[in-house]
Amino acid sequence: MIQFLKKQSPGRLITLGFASVILLGAVLLMLPCAANEGVKVTFIDALFTSTSAVCVTGLIAIDTADHFNVFGRTVVALLIQIGGLGVTSVGVGFILMAGKRVGIKGRMMVREAMNMNTSKGMIRLVKSILLMTLCFEAAGAFLSFIVFVQDYPPLQALGISLFHSVAAFNNSGFDILGGLHNLIPYQNNVMLNLITSGLIIFGGLGFLVILDVIKKHSFKKLCLHSKVVITTSVILLAIGTVLLKCTENISWLGAFFQSVSARTAGFSTYPIGTFTSAGLFVLTILMFIGASPGSTGGGIKTTTLFTLLLTAKSAATNQHCLAFHRKISDEVISKAFIVAFLSLLVVSIGTLALCICEPEYSFIQILFEVTSAFGTVGLSTGITPDLGVAGKLILILTMFIGRLGALTITSIWVFKTTSNVRYTEEMITIG
Repeated sequence: MIQFLKKQSPGRLITLGFASVILLGAVLLMLPCAANEGVKVTFIDALFTSTSAVCVTGLIAIDTADHFNVFGRTVVALLIQIGGLGVTSVGVGFILMAGKRVGIKGRMMVREAMNMNTSKGMIRLVKSILLMTLCFEAAGAFLSFIVFVQDYPPLQALGISLFHSVAAFNNSGFDILGGLHNLIPYQNNVMLNLITSGLIIFGGLGFLVILDVIKKHSFKKLCLHSKVVITTSVILLAIGTVLLKCTENISWLGAFFQSVSARTAGFSTYPIGTFTSAGLFVLTILMFIGASPGSTGGGIKTTTLFTLLLTAKSAATNQHCLAFHRKISDEVISKAFIVAFLSLLVVSIGTLALCICEPEYSFIQILFEVTSAFGTVGLSTGITPDLGVAGKLILILTMFIGRLGALTITSIWVFKTTSNVRYTEEMITIG
């Protein structure tokens, strides 16, 4: 078994790692000691919950608070934490705590998981990520406690605050308030809205960007990646807020929060099922785009969108693909188009499959649900708990692909090395 694992590529090992954690989580959530008294959790619901937690999605087939006790909720929180940090980073963290040396294979896996171009400084990066996560989640829990303690006993408020902070920073829309209400009871609470939005934004920017900002202190000194991520994120937040305010009868605070949350977090302060088709379509686009590379979020990523738009502009104007006085490489452009195409393909196939299995729901409802699963968002129009076994399995697979990335899933099936043979070029007509 050990020899078999040693022969596998980093991409396959990461995939196996996530799958193993999901199955272990499902088994733990099925245990009688994890459920509330008188509640029985089926395997498909346990698997759905575990997948949603590890893939930091937040889609739920059963309400977390109504079905799971303290032990079950703790398992869900741990699965969210492992999924947000990444199985590889958590594994390396345990190795470091044990005082052992991380081998080349481990460093390569971290590089693969973080989409890095080099293995240099991987261990230092993992240490920084773990410390950063602890600081953000501790601060988030403390500030959230100030809000929740006003409505719950101190001990219960502490548990809710810790769970909420972990879920928010890891861009997972789980809540333990019960009744499938999510954060709707707090839609007018400015403090909780801003705390949650802050955790989501920092979790979605990516660890590399946060570290770059801490080191450089100036936007001009940041690397190109950080500039692209920050610029695109700010523009998307602003556009999303304005469009949601124009399409829905919600406050500016609500529009801003949903614009933030749609970028892979999945919390909602308004019932999404009551949104208009225009509002749902805006949220669908934001969910498909998602967060940024190396973050706790999903989607095709902000850098992919930025590269696609910039490439289209450069092609239309017959200019080089430039950003912030830097040229975008052809390799990055090709990867952006591949990621976008494969992601669109996954969402299209998932939507078609769910339309066949659940014909009673409208197209926009199904498209919204599948995109939410692929972008590891967690927003729902409310149809998830009523889906059949086949529908839930479709969303489980979509969440798994969305968390690992369509490109990673595709690469695990590659068995042959690239051929060095060159062929004669010939033009084809485009457009």
